[in-house]
Formats: sequence, structure tokens, C-alpha cells
Amino acid sequence: MNTPKELRYSEEHEWVKVEGGNVRIGITDFAQSELGDIVFVELPEVGDEIKADEPFGSVESVKTVSELYAPISGKIVEINEELSDSPEFVNESPYEKAWMIVIEPANVSDIEGLMDAEQYEAMISED
Repeated sequence: MNTPKELRYSEEHEWVKVEGGNVRIGITDFAQSELGDIVFVELPEVGDEIKADEPFGSVESVKTVSELYAPISGKIVEINEELSDSPEFVNESPYEKAWMIVIEPANVSDIEGLMDAEQYEAMISED
């Protein structure tokens, strides 16, 4: 299981990467492995506002459809358009090719409330 140390993690299995003033968000390696083969990704539009702990999109696998939950609040400034044609990136490369959205956070300090890699690994090992 790949859990990059430089990222922060939510209880809903999203990862967060701070990039300057913006934040890149995707789902974790653990989440994609639990879901199985991803066949479709639904993402919001650029300019949409997302709120922490509320759904911002979904991923559909051969097993199920799962909501994506915003780890923090903010305004979407970029979406990963490649995922509409290549949803398999979520399985192949959850931290590099399969980022989902980039947001301008409403409050950067919200990131501090997310888990670090060690805390996230402890949480998933309890499941």
C-alpha cells in the first residue's frame, strides 16, 4: 500500500497535496484497491464551490458507485479532464495521473486538521 508521507489524508480516503496557494485532491491507493476497477469518474465544474465533508463527485467501479467527499472547503480552479477518457488512471496511478481536482482553499489551516500518512495508515489498518 502506497501512502506518500508528504500528503495529508481524510477519513473518507481522499489525499490532499498543498501546491503553493492551491490544493490538489484525489483518492488514496487504499481506496482504489477497495473499489476495484474504476470505469467512470464524475467531477464538478471549474468555478464550483465545494464544502468540507460534502460530496463533490463520484467514482464508479465494476462493483459500486462511491461518492467523493471534499476534505476541505474551497473553489475549484482545475479538474483532471483526462479521467473522463481514462478512468483507469485511478487504479494505475492514484497519486500522480489520477488527481481529481485542484481547489483554492477557503481556509488553508483546515489542512492541519487532516491526518498525516502515519495516522492514515493506522486508521486503515484498523478496518
